[in-house]
Amino acid sequence: MKRTTKLLLSPAICALLFACSPAHSSSNIKAPEIRTKLAAIPLDQEVHLTNEEWKVIMLPQQYFVMRRAGTEAPSLRGNSLGQRKGVYVCSACGNPLYSTDTKFNSGTGWPSFWQPIRKEAVHENSAVSAIFGREISCARCGSHLGHVFNDGPPPTELRYCMNAVALTLHEGDGTTKNAQADH
Repeated sequence: MKRTTKLLLSPAICALLFACSPAHSSSNIKAPEIRTKLAAIPLDQEVHLTNEEWKVIMLPQQYFVMRRAGTEAPSLRGNSLGQRKGVYVCSACGNPLYSTDTKFNSGTGWPSFWQPIRKEAVHENSAVSAIFGREISCARCGSHLGHVFNDGPPPTELRYCMNAVALTLHEGDGTTKNAQADH
């Protein structure tokens, strides 16, 4: 029994260590240079950075979730509605994604919205999983954001269940060059 437990826990521990380890870069790419490059790309244009560049400017948990399609653990923070008004933007590229007006407490532990700020802001994968719904990614940079399910509130009956590390709240209208330039 103990051996089975150790064998089951070992992959989980390895995955956790990988996700939380500091980013290592084999080149001399510097974060300020990448952020400057990202900030120069207008919000209406797609972002094409390499995974190595993303790894340099993202926190390890962001990289794991957004570039490796991981999922963060649920938290009470994901359910909080707060009183601040604004727009949630992609933590990687600053693309406006969701208005605070469409956020609701789904009880899941992840931030949930009943619709994106505009349909073109996100990309919905055509493959459907009974457990994971449809994968949602940022239409601008391709970063994994979360999943959409058909069990949300009116008027859409949809629940866009997002990873908190993939979102940055910008109070007001949410316009910014990009979220990574703010770090």
